[in-house]
Amino acid sequence: MCGIIGIIGSQDLTSSLVGGLKRLEYRGYDSAGLATISNGKIERRRAKGKIKNLEKCLKKQPIFGSTGIGHTRWATHGVPSEQNAHPHATKNVAIVHNGIIENFLSLQSGLLKRGCRLASDTDTELIAHLIQENLDKNISPENAIPMVLSQLEGAFSLGIIFSHKEDLMIAARRGSPLAIGIGDGQMYLGSDAIALSPLTKKIIYLEDGDWATLSATNFTIFNSSNKPVEREIFYSGLSDVSIEKGGFKHFMLKEIFEQPQVIGDTLNSFINPTTRKITLPALNFDLRDIEKLTLIACGTSYYACMVAKYWFESIAKIPVEIDIASEFRYREPPMTENGAAIFISQSGETIDTLAALRYAKSQNQKLLSIVNVQESAIARESDVVFQTQAGPEIGVASTKAFTTQLTVLSCICLALAIARNKISEKRSIELVDALIEIPARASEILNHGNKFAKIARPIAEVRDAMYLGRGTNYPIAMEGALKLKEISYIHAEGYAAGEMKHGPIALVDEEMPVIVIAPSDRNLNKTISNVEQVMSRGGRLVFISDKNGISELNSLDADLIELPTVNAFVTPILYAIPVQLLAYHVAVFKGTDVDQPRNLAKSVTVE
Repeated sequence: MCGIIGIIGSQDLTSSLVGGLKRLEYRGYDSAGLATISNGKIERRRAKGKIKNLEKCLKKQPIFGSTGIGHTRWATHGVPSEQNAHPHATKNVAIVHNGIIENFLSLQSGLLKRGCRLASDTDTELIAHLIQENLDKNISPENAIPMVLSQLEGAFSLGIIFSHKEDLMIAARRGSPLAIGIGDGQMYLGSDAIALSPLTKKIIYLEDGDWATLSATNFTIFNSSNKPVEREIFYSGLSDVSIEKGGFKHFMLKEIFEQPQVIGDTLNSFINPTTRKITLPALNFDLRDIEKLTLIACGTSYYACMVAKYWFESIAKIPVEIDIASEFRYREPPMTENGAAIFISQSGETIDTLAALRYAKSQNQKLLSIVNVQESAIARESDVVFQTQAGPEIGVASTKAFTTQLTVLSCICLALAIARNKISEKRSIELVDALIEIPARASEILNHGNKFAKIARPIAEVRDAMYLGRGTNYPIAMEGALKLKEISYIHAEGYAAGEMKHGPIALVDEEMPVIVIAPSDRNLNKTISNVEQVMSRGGRLVFISDKNGISELNSLDADLIELPTVNAFVTPILYAIPVQLLAYHVAVFKGTDVDQPRNLAKSVTVE
């Protein structure tokens, strides 16, 4: 969850480190800090809270050197404070860490028995002291690191520098992502390519168990057996422009408005608009041989799985199981022979999803992944990768990543239905045409965005909200509730509309806004019946539908959001946009930090 940046050989070290941290702040913002080697000594500056607080500290107390590491923290061990902020240091070692050391207590006990004095409550500081113990025995850093790594249990990525070693930085990765950037007379370290995007385009992603030594002009990578290895060099396509707000007040709003473009880009990677043919990446198996699908993800991506289950079962006629990644592997479920598992992750580094993938591999499943980062760990370990074309998503609350995941899943569904002869050519063309229309219809929604702010204002005053939907739009109700919780801190729940009378209706009163997602599909009349039950209890209704759906509502008192009329197949993709906009405007009225909501981080790389 935390963000790491390291630079060796820079003449503009501090500003480059701070710039890297700003690009990584979406990974955590409980505290931030830097450490450099200056005149042979370790210099540190740390601050609680966001990077702007660190900048104030640096203005009062500048820091110098040509080698340094930086960190932005999402707290695990130890409360957010300057004391617990990274980098942690001993007399000869400074270290930054992303992950969790699971044998923290036993390591801590051993260090305390040996007379070590700890300055923080973190698991990270222990690593620095373990390294220092070896240095005190005249063991070189290059020999000390593998000895210490062998003592650590859990997931981590590390950046380490040493006093009187201006031309040495050591990196290590187990579980949590870490990349090396290759420059001209400089080397870089970063949690992801975004951190390194203005500094270099040449990126090496360390593999699980790797560690590396870096100088200003060279690097050596070792595997978990401490043998030198070569890793592929990738060329990042990220630009500085792609990670700027571009005139929008918040990254989240920018990313909402990017959806017509990125959905279109994603569709273009799978669909030929002239022939209406769907082309998937090269497969090492026949789609017709798949007997069961398992869809696995976390958070918002899990709701994409829920939508896809409806699609795959009703259109491709294939049985589907969905599960939350953090629960899946601990159930140790038996998996069907000739089954395929699809893993969905924006970052491609979500540790629970990665662990679930490895379990599915042990069950001889065909491994497919939907990711936004082609070079991610999940992508590298999959048999087939379906990449969304969302581009970098900086806002912590996912928007464009979600709709592009749904876009990819819809294409896979149609390809599978065609391969299994479960859909006619006429019907497949009809559904492909519906997909091709999405960017234009999404633009229509965004062109009338002012209505959402007006409806959002009274919702900003409530403590609780309820979202209702049926069919493929039941998961969108859950996603809408999640968005509201994430960025406005209003308690909200999403329910299948038919389940409302089985308990949730007890919550409905004149203070409770009920947001109903109800396109004109076969469930419309039943959903309106549920709406009438809400209204009879005095509930405040927000009704999201198309022209026909709104006309069916008759004269019920409600806030109405009219969306374009589209094929029912694609409504989950389009109806995700208004629930995003509602949550956004509610958060703005409440004055919360939209892009960096409290207690959250973008990439979850710890269990």
